[in-house]
Amino acid sequence: MSKVQNLEAAIATHVRDGMSIAMGCGLESLIPFAASHEIIRQGRKDLILIGPISDIQFDQLIGAGSVRKIQASWVGNVAAGLGHNFRRAAEHGQPLPLEIEEHSNFTIGLALQAAAMGLPFLPTRSIKGSDIANEPYFARVHCPFTGEELIAVRAIRPDLAIVHVQKADDQGNAHLWGNCGVIREAAMAAGKVILTCEELIDHQVILSDPNRTLIPGFTVSSVVHEPNGSYPSPVQGYARRDDDFYFEYHSATRSAEGFKRWLEKYVFGVKNHREFLDLLGEDRRDRLTPQVPQFAPAVSFNY
Repeated sequence: MSKVQNLEAAIATHVRDGMSIAMGCGLESLIPFAASHEIIRQGRKDLILIGPISDIQFDQLIGAGSVRKIQASWVGNVAAGLGHNFRRAAEHGQPLPLEIEEHSNFTIGLALQAAAMGLPFLPTRSIKGSDIANEPYFARVHCPFTGEELIAVRAIRPDLAIVHVQKADDQGNAHLWGNCGVIREAAMAAGKVILTCEELIDHQVILSDPNRTLIPGFTVSSVVHEPNGSYPSPVQGYARRDDDFYFEYHSATRSAEGFKRWLEKYVFGVKNHREFLDLLGEDRRDRLTPQVPQFAPAVSFNY
């Protein structure tokens, strides 16, 4: 049975107030902005957001009043600095107080990997000299074989992961390449997965290139065909990062009033992601499209 839904239906079906959601797990790439904008439009509240570098995605959800806690290593605009909404929430409780569970990029990956493996924690030598090692979600342990002191990173099991990929079939088997960050770890750790994709392809294409199938369909609850669903973040083979959009956002959201105007124009002022892209204009999107394909060498899977 096909798992394909439109984005509005997928968010309405699977996202509930108070859920923990892993998003933006591709670092600067493949950030599912179309999905997070729909979450804002549907008025979800009290969310726990999980991810490494989510760029401006978490900042938008925080500013919209959708978030009560983050488990992350960075919330902001990689090209310009910390997100203004994040700073207002962390420093002044505006628009709502924000609980922060601070991680490094590496420990958030370990926390998701532990959950994906069904383990309560994974050990690391990282962060031993950092103040965050004293937080309650880390613990100092000793290796049973060598006696070496290590840091145990507590597992994080999201209720839901939302990920964007290049290609998927109607069962959610997904082809993913380029900078994947911890997308696979998040998908395997989560209770459910909403998968948005650039292309919806036949299952035979999935079977023809099994090593590129990084997310298996049995983990996926909904598949959404949403081309440019990660704009303005990049998708290898499909679109470059729109650096100007990030700078424009940073400037526009310096004040809370400025963010409200931005939100009204780009999120509430459109019905869906297609209208958002139309608002930006075809010329702007075309400038980000790679003009010369760079294909990987073909390989044979035959015996």
